[in-house]
Order: sequence, then C-alpha cells, then structure tokens
Amino acid sequence: MAEIVVKAAYGSVVEDDEDGFLFIGFAEGEDEDEPYVLFRQELTGGPVWFEVGDESMGAEDAVESVTRTAKGLDIQIAPKALAKIGWAALIEVRIGSDCEDAEDAIAALKEMMGPRFHG
Repeated sequence: MAEIVVKAAYGSVVEDDEDGFLFIGFAEGEDEDEPYVLFRQELTGGPVWFEVGDESMGAEDAVESVTRTAKGLDIQIAPKALAKIGWAALIEVRIGSDCEDAEDAIAALKEMMGPRFHG
C-alpha cells in the first residue's frame, strides 16, 4: 500500500535548454502547495532527481523503479533514499482519463527511467 498518493490532474514535460534539464511531473493542481511528484535529469543524461511535494523531500537516484498500473504509476523508492523521501517506500500517482498531458509525461518518463520503468 502506498504511503503517499498523488491524484494527478496534470502531467507535464518541460525541457529547460537554458539550465540544461528535463523536468517531468504530475500534480493535483496548479498551485505550488498542491501535491506533486517531479523527476529531473540533465538533458545530456545522468542521475535522476526525484521529489514529492517539496524539494526538501527529494534526492538524486531515489527511484528504484516506476511501474505503470491500471490506476497510474507506482514509484518504488530505493532503500538508501527512504529517509530523504519521508520514509515513504511506495508513492502512487493516480492518473485518470481526465489527467491533462498524462500520456506525453508517461512516455517521457519511460524514456528517462529506461530499464527502471515497467509496464
């Protein structure tokens, strides 16, 4: 059972050429205080930063795996990163049919995570 659940209304993929990062996120709303998950990686590749709800609950190489499920995504946190992600080992992102840009974000995430993406 997931310790944290984000009910995504929006998915997003943003390439920041100026700073050299790719951002992929899922959020419950547009306000900064709404629950979200965010993946960040340099455009040239390398480690993936993951955060949930706040930058203070994030870490590099925190994600062990991402699994596509009937409800959305299950994000399994690597044991070494549990303390940095608030001791949450499993984060569920619920993605309904009304989630804006979800498929684009999932496709980009699949590419970013490579063999750590299942489903």
